[in-house]
Amino acid sequence: MIDLDDIDRAFLRDLARDGTLSAGELGRRHGISQPAAWRRVKRLTEAGILAGQRVLVDRAALGFGVTVFLGVKLATKGRVSLEDFERAVTAIPEVQVVQHVLGLFDYRLRVVARDIADFERVLRRRIMTLPGVGQVEANVLLSEEPRPGPLPG
Repeated sequence: MIDLDDIDRAFLRDLARDGTLSAGELGRRHGISQPAAWRRVKRLTEAGILAGQRVLVDRAALGFGVTVFLGVKLATKGRVSLEDFERAVTAIPEVQVVQHVLGLFDYRLRVVARDIADFERVLRRRIMTLPGVGQVEANVLLSEEPRPGPLPG
């Protein structure tokens, strides 16, 4: 891990909010030259701290107004069951995130749908028919406030 100073942390905060900021803009915001800002971004990238840029898609604007988090407990466990489930669940386009977790459930899924009726269709026809699915618990997302996460001090 590399040592981060206040400017590095400020760059990370800014880039977490807007990954399209140029080195020139970062430099202007924090009182350093564009080349110095570029070297800092390059160092953070080479250290693996900055690992790419992402575009945020507004799912609601595309008609996907419902997000549901599903806890999935497999009926049978074992290497084959896990691999079969993971292969099948990642083929469902409405499943945005698949997390293998420790606890009451084996998996946590983030599922998007146009509305509750559409979610019910995805749940009944796609998710409940996956190999090994036993118990499922749904939590409908009411609101979300994205946070950039902690930075080392």
